[in-house]
Amino acid sequence: MNYHAHATAVIDEGCLIGEGTRIWHFSHIMPGCTIGKNCNIGQNVVVCPNVVLGNNVKVQNNVSIYEGVNCEDDVFLGPSMVFTNVFNPRSAIPRTHEFMPTIVRNGASIGANATIVCGNEIGEFAFIGAGAVVTRPVPAFALVMGNPARQTGWISEYGHKLNFNNEGIAVCPESRQEYQLKNNKVTRVK
Repeated sequence: MNYHAHATAVIDEGCLIGEGTRIWHFSHIMPGCTIGKNCNIGQNVVVCPNVVLGNNVKVQNNVSIYEGVNCEDDVFLGPSMVFTNVFNPRSAIPRTHEFMPTIVRNGASIGANATIVCGNEIGEFAFIGAGAVVTRPVPAFALVMGNPARQTGWISEYGHKLNFNNEGIAVCPESRQEYQLKNNKVTRVK
């Protein structure tokens, strides 16, 4: 094995796990999923079949990642956050053929106890506040909070709120990277 799994973790045959990944207590990694390199899968996490996690994904305790979810590189999933994969679940009506995809783009963070309703895309480096309920797509670099989640600002790759000047330029206080706001979209100035 080129990854570490705690003795209580259940790793089913038929999953791919990248080098340097760590899987902690009581987690279940199901067949057909792909987990990239250097990921950290916290305690009591379930990764369902056909889920794809990129490299360096951090999954905190008590998260279930259901079929239909795809997380790109450097994604952070906070403690007890929730994904769904069926829009209108009913116990007596099978809907496994109705799984809706959810994509979490590169560098996005989802806070503790947030809920992501299926069928939405979380843009790169977006930041979902703790407890937020996301019911629609979230743009790249957006900061969203509340129930339902509403955009309250823009955020840098380093996780700092961006304050744009009259020319639509903001500078991250930590990295000194510049960002441009144009037509309600943020891009990093190279």
